[in-house]
Amino acid sequence: MSHSEALAAEQDRVLASAWGGGKSPFAANWGKLMMWLFLISDALTFVALIAAYGFMRYVSPRWPAQAEIFDMRLIGFMTFTLISSSAVMAMAVGAARTHNPKLAVRFLFLTILGGLIFLGCQAYEWSHFIGEGARLWSNPWGVPQFSACFFVMTGFHGFHVTTGVIFLLVVALRAAAGRYSDEGVEIAGLYWHFIDVVWVFIFALFYLL
Repeated sequence: MSHSEALAAEQDRVLASAWGGGKSPFAANWGKLMMWLFLISDALTFVALIAAYGFMRYVSPRWPAQAEIFDMRLIGFMTFTLISSSAVMAMAVGAARTHNPKLAVRFLFLTILGGLIFLGCQAYEWSHFIGEGARLWSNPWGVPQFSACFFVMTGFHGFHVTTGVIFLLVVALRAAAGRYSDEGVEIAGLYWHFIDVVWVFIFALFYLL
């Protein structure tokens, strides 16, 4: 057997052992792999919502001017808060990787605070929008799809932020009680970064364009 044939046979053996079952081919733990699979499927849902929004806006004769309806200072503050919380979440992951649970818990609670501030601002925005006369299938600005897109897109994202806050709270309380897992913090960080990235797209495509 030539050297090239022996090398190819060894590569085939390694691939067969890696993909033959019983262990993760990418050396990722089960929890992280499941989170990645969930995030991929969830990302496809958000892509479908954004694509539907783009189509409805394209076929609508006149789309309302967002700056005349929403307080862009509030939206900007919400965006800044969520992006900042994502940065703090990265610090929590970094502290977890260096096996510093006390610092990780501190950063986790700061991230939770950022999420709660975001949700509070969103609740205020919703109440103001509804107070202006917006409903799921009607609004004072002439295009019914406008309010439908707002409620569905921001509501679905807000649900994810609420879930993320609960998720982070559970992880933080477990760590504070001594049941610490650096992998658990990292998995929670993946979810939080995901909802942050999704909001950036919603902010750019719905509020700015």
